[in-house]
Amino acid sequence: MALNKKDLFDDIDIQLADMAKCLSHPARIKILKILAEKDTCICGEIVEILPLAQATVSQHLTELKKAGLVKGSIDGAKSCYCIDWDNFKKFEGFIGTFVNHINDNPSSCC
Repeated sequence: MALNKKDLFDDIDIQLADMAKCLSHPARIKILKILAEKDTCICGEIVEILPLAQATVSQHLTELKKAGLVKGSIDGAKSCYCIDWDNFKKFEGFIGTFVNHINDNPSSCC
């Protein structure tokens, strides 16, 4: 079995990187902001707010779900999504720990 280079890093670092990568697109940031304003949201409502096609919004929601930042369900033609607050709080902790680590170890180079 081939070794995946990701396996050489800490689990928390991998999770933080995956979540941060997911948030690197402004549409995903906007989707999270929209979802934060509601308890649940039907995908169609998001499409009405964003200047993106339904298929594009669905792709972004899929990436947010894959990163664990959003959870959702499909009921017939309706798709309902909301922020996965447990994982979002976990991300918040990961990013806080990361920032504190960098601040506690300032480099004197450059």
